[in-house]
Amino acid sequence: MAEAETTQADAKTKDKAARRARSARQRAQAARETATEKAAATGRQAPELDAKNDPQAMPSRNLPTDATGNPRGNAQRNHRCAEGCAYTDPDSHILKGGDGWIQGYNCQAAVDGDHQVIVAVRISNQASDASHLLPMVERIVANTGQLPDKLIADAGYCSTGNIETCEQRKLNAYVSTSRQKHGKRPRPSRGPTPRDLDARGRMDRKIRSKAGQAIYDLRKTIVEPVFGQIKAARGLDRFLLRGLEKVNGEQHLIAITHNLRKLHRAALAGA
Repeated sequence: MAEAETTQADAKTKDKAARRARSARQRAQAARETATEKAAATGRQAPELDAKNDPQAMPSRNLPTDATGNPRGNAQRNHRCAEGCAYTDPDSHILKGGDGWIQGYNCQAAVDGDHQVIVAVRISNQASDASHLLPMVERIVANTGQLPDKLIADAGYCSTGNIETCEQRKLNAYVSTSRQKHGKRPRPSRGPTPRDLDARGRMDRKIRSKAGQAIYDLRKTIVEPVFGQIKAARGLDRFLLRGLEKVNGEQHLIAITHNLRKLHRAALAGA
């Protein structure tokens, strides 16, 4: 009897999940049709609503909306800034920063290891860094024409899928598999690598090797100083524009001026 009740409960759960998924697809389809109709009515090009086929597309999240694409009544109340400021940018989201919770964006940047030149940049409103690694790799390739010789990333970018993709693409990646306390190194790996390790296990062994630790430590002299130069030295610690695309353009302008300063100093040093 108990087994029959369990089977019936499982069936109800599956049916409920199927109805929710079907409802979500219907709302998404209605939103696509509405967006296309509005674009046609205003003489604009229909928006690209499916970014799955774009390898450079950054992850994003939006406010809860109804089938017509309008924010729900409680969306503004539920997404107010953690500091209590007025809600003025619906594309931004509450993110955890170094000094606590902020209403803002996730700034991604890939930096050259020799000259601290920014080779790829993009803004996202998705909090997790892990979902940004592969799109940023695609942006590096698009801007430089090649994969980097080495890719160094902190633990926020670590996921089994990211590591496996790097291995498949023969990308020499050094992605930390765990948070490291400031000034402390992980225990070095010893002995031969076990054959039954998964992708995360192989990366952990690679990072904890003496060579891996030396390479990963370079991150402190490559990308971290760049954010310090932009935010602390230049005072560019907040955006002046609103909206994801405008903020993305602002961040690109910041990166361009950063690179120009690097080129200018290099020219003066070589004169």
